[in-house]
Amino acid sequence: MTTDDYRRALETAIREYEALGQQRQDIDKRLAEVAQTIGTLSRLCGLVPTVPIGLTDACRLVVRGAGVPVTPADVRERLKAIGFDLSKYVNDLAAIHTILKRLNESGELRFIPRGNQLGKHAYLWHRGPHVVALGPDIAAFMRDASLEREAMRATEEPAPPPSRIRRVSRPTKTTKP
Repeated sequence: MTTDDYRRALETAIREYEALGQQRQDIDKRLAEVAQTIGTLSRLCGLVPTVPIGLTDACRLVVRGAGVPVTPADVRERLKAIGFDLSKYVNDLAAIHTILKRLNESGELRFIPRGNQLGKHAYLWHRGPHVVALGPDIAAFMRDASLEREAMRATEEPAPPPSRIRRVSRPTKTTKP
């Protein structure tokens, strides 16, 4: 196999990885929707869940299943709709605010400021597939390959020979004696 064959195989593998990540996001969204439906129907049937769910997981569930930006008040209403017991919290909205802020800080949610509606900031589910296997070398390769393809289209000249991927070393910490 030639280097070009390896590059094509790498590009194909990366495209498949990205497609699978999108499928995972779609499946996660659908799982959250079905979980909300199960919770609501269980409550309507008078059934009590045998495994209690915590407030953080419940917030994740309703925000993920919403598919649209939701305010903390929306989250509280959705929690009540699926039968989550908020009575043990002195200030349930404050607890929800705190959890949403923490989930935003961890990258699971995305904060959406709404300046025209004072106090109506919202959150949107943001956690997607985390690319672990694709390191900076592969990202640099994909950028270089993308730039080469764009240059080929713009000039309609043959592509230059592929450039080598440079390894970028991280600076090491040094301790002072």
